[in-house]
Parts: sequence; C-alpha cells; structure tokens
Amino acid sequence: MTDTLVAFDDVLASYDPALGLEVHVELNSHTKMFCGCPTEFGAEPNTQVCPVCLGLPGAMPVVNRKAVESAIRIGLALNCEIAEWCRFARKNYFYPDMPKNFQTSQYDEPIAFEGFMDVMVEGEIHRVEIERAHMEEDTGKSLHVGGATGRIHGADYSLVDYNRAGIPLIEIVTKPIMGSREKAPLIAKAYVAQLRELIVALGVSDARMDQGSIRADVNLSLAPAGTGTLGTRTETKNVNSLRSVERAVRYEMQRHAAVLDSGQPIFQETRHWHEDTGVTTAGRAKSDADDYRYFPEPDLVPVAPSREWVDELRGTLPENPREKLERLQAEWGFSDLEMRDTVGAGALGLVEETIAAGAAPQAARKWWLSEMARRANDSGVDIAELGVSPAQVAAVQALVDAKTINDKLARQVFDGLLAGEGTPEEIVAARGLAVVSDDGALGAAVDNAIAANPDVADKIRDGKHAAAGALIGVVMKEMRGQADAGRVRELILEKLS
Repeated sequence: MTDTLVAFDDVLASYDPALGLEVHVELNSHTKMFCGCPTEFGAEPNTQVCPVCLGLPGAMPVVNRKAVESAIRIGLALNCEIAEWCRFARKNYFYPDMPKNFQTSQYDEPIAFEGFMDVMVEGEIHRVEIERAHMEEDTGKSLHVGGATGRIHGADYSLVDYNRAGIPLIEIVTKPIMGSREKAPLIAKAYVAQLRELIVALGVSDARMDQGSIRADVNLSLAPAGTGTLGTRTETKNVNSLRSVERAVRYEMQRHAAVLDSGQPIFQETRHWHEDTGVTTAGRAKSDADDYRYFPEPDLVPVAPSREWVDELRGTLPENPREKLERLQAEWGFSDLEMRDTVGAGALGLVEETIAAGAAPQAARKWWLSEMARRANDSGVDIAELGVSPAQVAAVQALVDAKTINDKLARQVFDGLLAGEGTPEEIVAARGLAVVSDDGALGAAVDNAIAANPDVADKIRDGKHAAAGALIGVVMKEMRGQADAGRVRELILEKLS
C-alpha cells in the first residue's frame, strides 16, 4: 500500500516538525565490549563468538577499557559532561539476533550527557543539543532468505550471525531539535555528516555507513504550527546513508501531515527505511522505557573514570570542528559560498584528503563537487561511497597538471576507476588517453581545420583572435579530445599571422 503524502511546502503551512537523532557508532576496539572475541568485519558467520557474548549460563562479562576510553573521548568532543560514576543496565526485550534476550546498555546513568554540536546549513550555524552518549553492546544480525524484500515477511527461512553480538557501541542521542522548519531534513543530514567526520578524526571508528559501523535512527513528529509542543513520534531505524537521512526526514514529515490532515492519530512505532523506493513502512509498536524493564547489571561493577584520566583524554581530542572549518577556508582560499557548498555536499573531508595527497585546493573542490557529485547523484549513493578515493582523484589531477591528459580525458579515467581497471596511470595507458602534443600530428589537424573553415581563418588573419576557439574545437574533435588545446591555439595563430 502506498502512503498518502502532503506536499512539503503544505506541511510547513500547518505544522512544525520536531526532529531527534539517535546515532549508533561501532567502536574499532580489537575485542568486544564484555569479552575477548575479535571484532573484524566480514568473518565467517558465528566464528567470533564465546560463552560471554552468546549469553551462556555462568559466563561473566568484563568491561573493555578501550571502549570506555573511546566513549569518554566522544563525549568530550561533543562538549558533554563526563560522569564521575555510572553503571550498566539490562535492557530486556526479545529479538532472535540478541542471544541473551537482553542488551547490556546504560539507562539513567550514561557515561556522557548534556553536550552540543554546532552544524552549518546554508551558511547558518545551528546548535544541536546532545542529551546523552552511552555505552552498550551491538546485537547479532538476522538474514532473511527468500522473498523480494530481504525482510522476514515473505522469507522462506532466517539465519542468524552472532559475530556482531557484543561489539562495543556508543549511542549518541540528541534532544528534540525544534524550530528547524523547512531546514529539518538538511540539519539532520549535516549533523550526521559532521558527527561522522568527528568520529573518524577521533580514530574511534571507521564510521562506514555502508558496513553499518555508524547507523542513524531518525525520530520525527509534527505539531500544529506555532504551538511549541511535541507530537507523537515515529522512529525510522537504521538509516545507512547521509542522503537517506535527509530523504527519511522529508518523507516522514509528508506522511505524518497526511495522517493528521485525515483526522487520524500518529501511531508511535518504529519504521523501516527502503533505500530503493525512498519510503518507510511500519515496523513494530515503539516501546517506552518502562516496557524494557531496565535494572542495574548485577555482573558488572560501576564505571568511575578519574578526573585525571578524563583530563588526559581531553588532551587527545582533535581540532574543534568550527575552528577547523575556519582554518581550512583560510588555507584553501575558498569563498564563503565555496566552503558552504563543500560542507553541504558532504565533501569537506574528501577535499581535505585530496589536497593532502597533492592536489591544489580548487582542483580538489572542482572534481568532488562537479564530477564526483554528479556521479554519486546518478548512482543514488553518498559521495563518500562512490568508489573513488581522494588519493585517486589527486593522482588524476597530477596527470592533468603534467599535461598528460586534460579535464575531458580525466572524466574517462574516472570511468575506468569506477570500473576497476587499475590505477589512473594504467587506465591512461590501456585506453590510449594521453594528450597528443606532437607538432607534426597537431599541425596536420590544424591545416585540415583551416582548410575546412576559410571564413573563420580570414577573421583570425584580420586580428580577431577570439575566433581561434572555433578552430580549436574542430581540431579537438578530430583528435578525439586528445590534443593539447594550448599548443593547438599557438599553431593556429602562427599559421594565420
């Protein structure tokens, strides 16, 4: 069944959105949260398990110190207060991929709380307040076999892989984001993008959305415009790309408005996001905290980080995101508009890495915000997940700088990179893309162009050198774009002077 949607502008005429984001970050510790099992991604199913993470009787958990350290550093980077004493709790609910039938998490005593992050959207700074960042363990993973959707409905059978069960997670929960109005989808995307960059800078996770090491749950509610109240929320689970975060917020705003306009109430529930169709579908009734029957974990001692340790970790934090943005803009010589567009495209880190690999700032920006952004949009993926690395973009630009290829030929090199044909140098050689700068070959092509366009040649002889552009285009077409345009111009003017 297809949901009825209200036009986005019409939503804002009647309602104010309230937005909340819960971002789960898988930490890159070598072992799990409460046991010594390895955490490598992609291992054979159920090979990285033990009695502790399988929840077998008598198994006793031990807290991973590295995970606690990472949690504190994340909290500090988000301007949070760090608890002097906190403890774990059991969150009780049944899922087939959760072997203990409860999740070891934190409830009313998180490791970090009361923080904020400032994000830039369309040239304006928006403060996103952080309610808490708490430690917990990940669940396993269910695989539903058969059927068309990959979900349990319509599947022939299900398999469970417990390798992921027990991997350390940090869940970062925002307070309700009010007053965002039409910018709610963009603020959501910008927040997750900046949070991901911060997590990578901290070195606590690879933050790969495509592998699930950072996942966003999008909470959305609508209330009558101007009331300042909160409506009934839905929670769209496990949105795994920046583009989808924006789309999910927009879709739920339009769906909520249609339900409310029809006189029906919003049902508090989880929703599934469908990347292929760009819609959400109902999941399960959303439980409140009381339904989980939280109680303190009896097998784990409280966590009480000393102030000396916290201060020591504070000294390891990366540069403040806003200060870094200002510094990079000054170093790169970008205008406010250029910097805003770079951030808005989610390409700041990619441009930074490309420059670090040797490309000039404007060249790095050009490729990511034009060619790479276009390809990502056509493929329906985030720009960071396109499949071309900053080092490869820098290598392509190095070939342009050396006049081995030009910008037009560089686009064919990117085709080869996406097709897995090797390094940029190998692709140029295999496809025969190198620019022709031999005067003999170029001279012959110039003579042909002059002979075929005598009226243009006469204009150049009369001193109208701007007309040379027409002949350059003819030569470039004959040379399949592989001529050195600058040298072609010189030869044209020499022959017609």
